[in-house]
Amino acid sequence: METEFEVLLIEDDMVDVLGFTRALRKSSDPVNLHVVAHGEEAFHFLQKKEGRGLPNLIVLDLNMPIMGGLEFLGTLKSDPALRQIPVVVMTTSSERKDIERSYDLGAAGYMVKPLDHEEFVTKVKRLHDYWKSCEKPDFKIV
Repeated sequence: METEFEVLLIEDDMVDVLGFTRALRKSSDPVNLHVVAHGEEAFHFLQKKEGRGLPNLIVLDLNMPIMGGLEFLGTLKSDPALRQIPVVVMTTSSERKDIERSYDLGAAGYMVKPLDHEEFVTKVKRLHDYWKSCEKPDFKIV
C-alpha cells in the first residue's frame, strides 16, 4: 500500500494558498495538503502530528507575520526530530540574501512565485514529482 504524500504549506496569503492548491490538484496525484499561516502555527501542527508521522515536504513562504520563514526554517533545522523534513521556500523574494540565507539554513529548494499560472503549475508538478520519487523516511517526533 502506498503511503499518502503529505505537504505542509506555510503561507499567509490566501490568494497564494488557492493558487498552490489549484496547481497541486492540476499537476499531481492526490496530496494531503495542510495549510497554516505562519511559523508558530506550523510548529503547533507538527507537534500534533506526534506518533502519526510528519509531512513529506514543507513549502514555506518567507514573509509572514508572527514567525517569518527564515526564523521558522532555522528553528526547524536545529531540531533533531524535525530537521530531516525537506523544506522548499516558495516566496516572491528574488533577493540574493534571502536565497543564500535559505540555503544556509538548510532549505532543499527555492522557488520565486511566478505570475504566470501555467508556469506555476509546471513548477508545482516538478516539485511534487521529485519529492514523491524520493523514499519517505519514517519521521516521528521523539
